[in-house]
Amino acid sequence: MSVRVVVGAQWGDEAKGKIVDLFAQQSQYVVRYAGGSNAGHTVCTNGKTYKFHLIPSGILHPDTLAVIGDGVVMDLRSFQTETEVLRQQGVSLQNLRIGLGVHLTMPYHRQLDELAEAKIEGRIGTTKRGIGPTYADKADRIGLRVADLLDRQRFETRLRRVLERRNPVLQRVYEAPAIDADALTEEFALYAEQIRPYATDVPHLLMSSLERGEPILLEGAQGTLLDLDYGTYPYVTSSHPVSAGACLGTGIAPNRITEIWGVAKAYTTRVGEGPFPTELNDETGDRIRNRGREYGTTTGRARRVGWLDLVALRYSARLNGFTALAITLLDVLSGFPTLKVCTAYRYCGETTVRFVSDGYALDECEPLYTELPGWQEEITDCRQLEALPVNAQAYLRFIEQYVGVPIRLISVGPNREQTIWV
Repeated sequence: MSVRVVVGAQWGDEAKGKIVDLFAQQSQYVVRYAGGSNAGHTVCTNGKTYKFHLIPSGILHPDTLAVIGDGVVMDLRSFQTETEVLRQQGVSLQNLRIGLGVHLTMPYHRQLDELAEAKIEGRIGTTKRGIGPTYADKADRIGLRVADLLDRQRFETRLRRVLERRNPVLQRVYEAPAIDADALTEEFALYAEQIRPYATDVPHLLMSSLERGEPILLEGAQGTLLDLDYGTYPYVTSSHPVSAGACLGTGIAPNRITEIWGVAKAYTTRVGEGPFPTELNDETGDRIRNRGREYGTTTGRARRVGWLDLVALRYSARLNGFTALAITLLDVLSGFPTLKVCTAYRYCGETTVRFVSDGYALDECEPLYTELPGWQEEITDCRQLEALPVNAQAYLRFIEQYVGVPIRLISVGPNREQTIWV
């Protein structure tokens, strides 16, 4: 029996979708454990490109159950759009399961998110998908869940109670129109019938699977440095992308986890506002962005790009307890005569190798770099570690030694086969 967790080791967008897809072939269950439609996972295989936001990428494997765990928040309008696109691509959803405890991202959550970002100074740079307001309602114990949705009377009663609190905010704070409870009830009654065949008690489903010794893969969204507690607060997401969040979002006990894989790019990117010590606002950054096609799957926004931050990566490894690393987009760095990696910060006049998770303090950190020789060869056709240029191998060894975690997978392109297993 194995329970693998796949965690983003940076600020998200580390190509977790490809790694999850590779492991899904060996798993009975693939379970999303956090986040919502703000996630964007891309899988390229057999000449097709699939983009996922809510549905686990394991859905591409007919012998695997793709599960949306209770820690996820779910926008049913986005879900409907995503399922329609996947069906048009020939993907069957018969193996999809959705937790009864999944909280619903309602239209007023998205509206509040958009209005707040437009109004408040010092904005966070959210995806405006309503994720934060949904988790806020969850913590405030007024959230609506899949279990509520499946009981129309209960859903309508609870919805009206929520709107008694949310409509005054919309009207008085943002001067926006009130939400019509009747119209929303009718719209969501249709969604209820669409997801009813998939709804299930996820914790008990997975507990039974563990007792049978079946392999389970837990799929994270976003990245460690966006964690609500341990990321660069306040420039963070509203959930827990870290490995501990996998237990909270699925109901699987911590002692059942056998492998924790951290996924990191060979460089660093970030979307939205917030500190980014190694950011490159120059031709080098533009070159990496264009070679890496660094534009958001969910928002389409150009990602901020920088050199690999090993201080942050080692922090992520210690926080999550990584047992292995997957390094992605190594091919993007081909052609650079010299590469830089951040190995320390200068903060308040002193040098430190500790990551500074406080967002305001990190913004004052100056990166200190180690320079490494680059390589000119294109590496997208390499399938063995030994086939990589000598300097590429040295770059990977430097990462391993600094972070203290073995690299066991290297991605040299977006397709499944463009992978080196170590």
